[in-house]
Amino acid sequence: MIPVNEPLLGGREKEYVAECLSTGWISSSGRFIDAFEEAWAAYCGMKYGIAVCNGTAALHVAAGCLDLKPGDEVIMPSFTIISCALAIVNNGAKPVLVDCDPDTWCMDVSQVESRITSRTRAIMPVHIYGHPVDMDPLLALGEKYGLKIIEDAAEVHGAKYLSGRDSASSRWLSCGGIGHISAFSFYANKQITTGEGGMVLTNDHVFAEKARGLRNLCFRKDRRFYHTDLGNNFRMTNIQAAIGLAQTERIEEILRHKRWMGKAYEERLRHISCLQLPVEKPWARQVYWMYSIVLRESAGMDAIKFAMRLQELGIETRPFFIGMHEQPVFHNMGLFQNEHYPVTERISRQGLYLPSGIALTEEQLNSVCESVKKALT
Repeated sequence: MIPVNEPLLGGREKEYVAECLSTGWISSSGRFIDAFEEAWAAYCGMKYGIAVCNGTAALHVAAGCLDLKPGDEVIMPSFTIISCALAIVNNGAKPVLVDCDPDTWCMDVSQVESRITSRTRAIMPVHIYGHPVDMDPLLALGEKYGLKIIEDAAEVHGAKYLSGRDSASSRWLSCGGIGHISAFSFYANKQITTGEGGMVLTNDHVFAEKARGLRNLCFRKDRRFYHTDLGNNFRMTNIQAAIGLAQTERIEEILRHKRWMGKAYEERLRHISCLQLPVEKPWARQVYWMYSIVLRESAGMDAIKFAMRLQELGIETRPFFIGMHEQPVFHNMGLFQNEHYPVTERISRQGLYLPSGIALTEEQLNSVCESVKKALT
């Protein structure tokens, strides 16, 4: 069976973890915490990094920095993982949805302004499967309406976005370094992994201090066990940070492999007319976190049936996200009643992603492509 993901720990991970074990710094203090935070923030072009235990926690902390109140609204895509909506709901606010772009599968930014009300506090763009959201229109809306941008960059480690592309001052920005505050996941299937883990990035000193409190039970500096705010234990361990730092040191090598993988899949599958393949817009540097495909109706099957055929051929896959507006848990909360987002609904039924891990070999990739062709016949 060719797995959908297999991490590759080929740098100084063992050396750094061994240092943690030999020195006894195995919990949420130690030199690797600070080093990883500084290295990842610098790589993404942000001033402050706050390491946490996972990507869901990172989103929760990022949203928590906005001091959301009941009745406040945050606009986000329906097509994403539930962690995004969970961060908004658990901070007392209401998620407001838009559909996704049919080409990039990211948030359809053209729909956002119509969803802004007097209660809107923030917009949460979610970069999907390695391709950036078109951020400039959202930054303009944030400026126009006084909204914060919470950037979910969990799936785009190393991706770039060309900001100001219609001006003489255009520049490439790192995803996760564009919004007011951003959230990363370092789960085992991400480009940079710590097993589990996440990070909040920001240029705002006030947000950074707030985030550090929220991840650490809101302990006060002047009186440790005296609490004026509620937080959580979302701390990352020094061992996790050691792995993350070693991974960050070879990020360019990892990205070269990811982009090779994406282009190799495209070369071998682009002639199959019933498949919609990932795109790379001229204003984006795609990193192919997962090589995702959508079956057109001409394939004569949905993604579930296609995945079963590939499973029989020894190829592991994963389905696309199911839209937030189709989640029973939110219907039970009175959210998204009778809402429909046709692009999200279509690709959630017709999409899956193929083996895409850092350890994927060319031989394995060729086998996957041959199996895709066979499964479609």
